[in-house]
Amino acid sequence: MSMRCPSCGTQYADDAKFCTKDGTRLQALAAPAPAAPLGADGASGSSTTPRAMTPPVGIPKQFNPAALTGQVLEGRYNIVKKLGEGGMSYVYLGEDIATKEQYAIKVLSPSLVKDGNAMARLRREAALGMRLEHPNVCHIVRLGETEDGVVYVVMPFVQGEILSDRNNRKGQLPLTEVVPFVQQIAAGLQVAHELKIIHRDLKPENIMITTNPDGTDRAVVMDFGLAKERKAGGELEKLTATGIILGTPEFMSPEQLRGKPLDPRTDVYSLTLMTYEMLTGKLPFEGKNQQEMMIARLRSDPISIRTRRPDIPEAVDAVLTKGMARNADDRYPTAVEFAAALAAAAGGGGGGVLGKLFGR
Repeated sequence: MSMRCPSCGTQYADDAKFCTKDGTRLQALAAPAPAAPLGADGASGSSTTPRAMTPPVGIPKQFNPAALTGQVLEGRYNIVKKLGEGGMSYVYLGEDIATKEQYAIKVLSPSLVKDGNAMARLRREAALGMRLEHPNVCHIVRLGETEDGVVYVVMPFVQGEILSDRNNRKGQLPLTEVVPFVQQIAAGLQVAHELKIIHRDLKPENIMITTNPDGTDRAVVMDFGLAKERKAGGELEKLTATGIILGTPEFMSPEQLRGKPLDPRTDVYSLTLMTYEMLTGKLPFEGKNQQEMMIARLRSDPISIRTRRPDIPEAVDAVLTKGMARNADDRYPTAVEFAAALAAAAGGGGGGVLGKLFGR
């Protein structure tokens, strides 16, 4: 499926996410409706209701991690359906046979399982991630490994809308909607940072907007401690076509692009870029191609948000500028400090709608 920039109309390949001309998040071009999928008996049908589960037979020794639907993991989890996949893992909806509770189960690819360093970090962070129970974090319930070498991570199943989808749907989010999301994301990050866990891959695709029982929205940070290999390994290497195989790093901090040691301020930088994009629908850097956009993040100042949204207060612009400082020492030291500064700036120092919203 091709992607298109809603601002300038330029079309891109299906793996592109942002327009290289103006930084706008791309939208998928409409495609013809696919034919109804074939059922197990060869008949066509469009129902998305999962078919009846087969008896628990376990995962075969020669398994395909991309096609586990209908199987049972370690005699405990019925694999109901695939929810998504990435370069290093496949995510399934699983149901605990005994309790009938639903979970998101991330099955790691064999290539990642063979990476000793990645697996050592995964086991170390999983032990901490199990302590990340927080309303704004999708924590790790358990890390499992079968006798046949299948490694999987069990997490709560969070229903809702991915933040990137909401950004695409609305284009620009109102400040009154963005500030609570930022505060909630920051609260989740703070719990992780206190446990010495850095997310390293914070982006709209890793934020779920779920609905509370009272009807309000709540942002939940996904994918903590899942052995993401996101270190760039050097600026020049990262700016080559070979380096980009890790994924277009639109929300990486400059120090991460350069392969430098990371601390919580790298997540602060990513959260600030996400805030800018929620408010404008665009990234704060431009270039003729993805490499130029990455270089701009390393060497240039971000585009003022008031250039794109004059209604945004100057105080908010100043907060975002500090959060996106190239030098980590010039940023807010913690995510909650960035979120608090944003709320204060948006509320006019304690007054206005946001001030009332947050009890000031």
